[in-house]
Amino acid sequence: MPSPKLPLRERVFSGMRPTGRLHLGHLLGALPNWVKLQDEYDCVYCVADLHALTTRYDSVAGMKRDGIEMVADWIAAGIDPERSIVFRQSEVKAHSELALLLGMLVPVSWLTRVPSYKEMVGELGERVATFGFLGYPVLQTADIILYKASRVPVGEDQLSHLELAREIVRRFNGVYGDVFPEPKAILTETPRLVGLDGRKMSKSYGNTIDIAEDPESVSKKVMAMFTDPARQRLKDPGHPERCNVFSYHQFFEAPPAELDEIDRGCREATIGCTACKDRLAARILAVLDPIREKREALLADPGRIEAILEDGRRRAVAIATDVFAEVCEAIGL
Repeated sequence: MPSPKLPLRERVFSGMRPTGRLHLGHLLGALPNWVKLQDEYDCVYCVADLHALTTRYDSVAGMKRDGIEMVADWIAAGIDPERSIVFRQSEVKAHSELALLLGMLVPVSWLTRVPSYKEMVGELGERVATFGFLGYPVLQTADIILYKASRVPVGEDQLSHLELAREIVRRFNGVYGDVFPEPKAILTETPRLVGLDGRKMSKSYGNTIDIAEDPESVSKKVMAMFTDPARQRLKDPGHPERCNVFSYHQFFEAPPAELDEIDRGCREATIGCTACKDRLAARILAVLDPIREKREALLADPGRIEAILEDGRRRAVAIATDVFAEVCEAIGL
């Protein structure tokens, strides 16, 4: 069998589950990387609604709307739907079909050893002890290789998932011939931005600031942020390295001179926490305001996001149909 037919430019695949509004963690983490990748790769970005069902199969109300808002966030943050393919996973049926075929040759033991599977079952119990959740990595592999993507942007904590995808590709190619390239990681540095309360940033904890958050709400949340517990009163000296507010100033790229001023003022008790938070709220809003305006304009145009998703679906189907036909020929179906 001939070697895999590859796109002229290396292709990147990634996706997000539509499980609620995106927040600052996404804005400072995955999204800037996705935007940059458009300059060098053919990018395919997926609204992973089938993956969302693996944990929220019993709470689907609003999932479609969440997906529309998520795409609005992507575009407002810089994803160009003319340069990148943006589509819903469930609307390209070859994702499910390829996952079914891959599942025929993936040992169950490969899936049960995935760290996230053990963690989630341990945390949520029988609710996620389902066939669909166990097979999550198989569907994830199908997502990537259906477009013959050779690159996948991941953080270090996701490397084990990508390695499993590579194992599945090697097994498929070993049985049926070289159809798929082994996807390689594009390691992306993501900021260790913790939640407003100092815990892991999570929508379930209610400790996030959404990209779509209105200015009043942003200011209110910033004012409620945890600070250095040693600063009970204005005259108490603080420790910026222990203060979540100071870490946010760093993530939002306060000028070095201002960071030095805040650091010194905190340690010498010449700057109060309220004044420091006021500065931070202004800094966050300076970033969020133009993005929020763009997303609101997109959502105010009825059907605009659906039109983008429909165009992306057509482009995705054109690739997926050819690749799936190649798969069927290799298997003898």
